[in-house]
Amino acid sequence: MGSTTSCCVSASPKLRRNAHSRLESYHQESELSREETGCNLQHISDRENVDELNMEYNPSDHPRASTIFLSKSQNDEMPYRNVQDKRKSLFINNHGTLRRKYSSCSTIFLDDNTVSQPNLKYTIKCVALAIYYHIKNRDTDGGMLLDIFDEKLHPLSKSEVPLDYNQHDPEQKQIYRFVRTLFSAAQLTAECAIVTLVYLERLLTYAEIDICPGNWKRIVLGAILLASKVWDDQAVWNVDYCQILKDITVEDMNELERQFLELLQFNINVPSSVYAKYYFDLRSLSESNNLSFPLEPLSRDKAQKLEAISRLCDDKYKDIRRAARKRSASMDNLCGIRWVPAILS
Repeated sequence: MGSTTSCCVSASPKLRRNAHSRLESYHQESELSREETGCNLQHISDRENVDELNMEYNPSDHPRASTIFLSKSQNDEMPYRNVQDKRKSLFINNHGTLRRKYSSCSTIFLDDNTVSQPNLKYTIKCVALAIYYHIKNRDTDGGMLLDIFDEKLHPLSKSEVPLDYNQHDPEQKQIYRFVRTLFSAAQLTAECAIVTLVYLERLLTYAEIDICPGNWKRIVLGAILLASKVWDDQAVWNVDYCQILKDITVEDMNELERQFLELLQFNINVPSSVYAKYYFDLRSLSESNNLSFPLEPLSRDKAQKLEAISRLCDDKYKDIRRAARKRSASMDNLCGIRWVPAILS
């Protein structure tokens, strides 16, 4: 009380040395900037909306930030896509003829892919396509390369690594076969594939590295390893991956997992909103790249299940709607009910 110095001023070492100086000298020192005084106290305006400022750099943490793979896919087209393939994506081959499927009152066509139960095969295809775009449209300047992900230093097989292993981009089919082999052997779910993509983009953002032809296999392997342990109740052990990849050791898998977690800053949380965002962005990626999910007619059993789920949701929110309903009305706005006879001609 009564002191002429504030908390920000007292934090300056120079002003503490001149604490017994005259008042005029204090006013002269207070005109210095925070950098000159050595004060590191952050202003309150700088602390506001920090999440909004960092949102675009952390899409795996914030549900409103756009995913990296979708933005990279919009900058390029698949090499085998053309106008004819794009037209064929709107049709389905039926008895040798191209025929478009329309929903009607008697038949409704739906795919078996939902946000709670994604289709395993097509989800892996979409994730492999997202990784393909990450590699193809990576930063040309190049980010930091880590030894733990280098296939030359840590090969996944005993076969000799070619000298130009880091020069040729892998095809989308090659990435799909690698991911599908791991998921099939380890019996992983489609939800785990989406979480794998979340961890992969989080790694690229946190560690400021690029995924390239020389490290994509080990980055994907580390993301799958971590996602399977976080998502599945009965996780696959590291030694089980050594049986899938015959030439890799348990020590290498342990070190890969440890450094992957450190680069993620041990942030393995995936909110439901972030998971849903990646799911729908993968669907958008599939539609724009001729990977549409197969449509099937709505069966009687599936229709009954959908009706039962809808009835449960309706019963759940019925009490909420009753509570929100008006129980009284003003006499000024009260209108009487008038019956008007109908004339049928």
